[in-house]
Amino acid sequence: MAILGLPGGMEWVIILVVVLLLFGPSRLPQLGKSIGKTMKAIRDGVDGKGDDDEEDLEDDTSTKASKSDE
Repeated sequence: MAILGLPGGMEWVIILVVVLLLFGPSRLPQLGKSIGKTMKAIRDGVDGKGDDDEEDLEDDTSTKASKSDE
């Protein structure tokens, strides 16, 4: 991993200790949960899940069609 410049074993331990000192043990579960939700939202956005734009277009065309029928 040193070739890519990514942290190795001891560096991860130091990073985790610093995070623990900054946020405290009571805030770590909340921090992990928020990071997980953020990652899921990003993944869903990349995959196109939850795309409201297509649904909005379908709703607009059906609304216009029903108004023209009246």
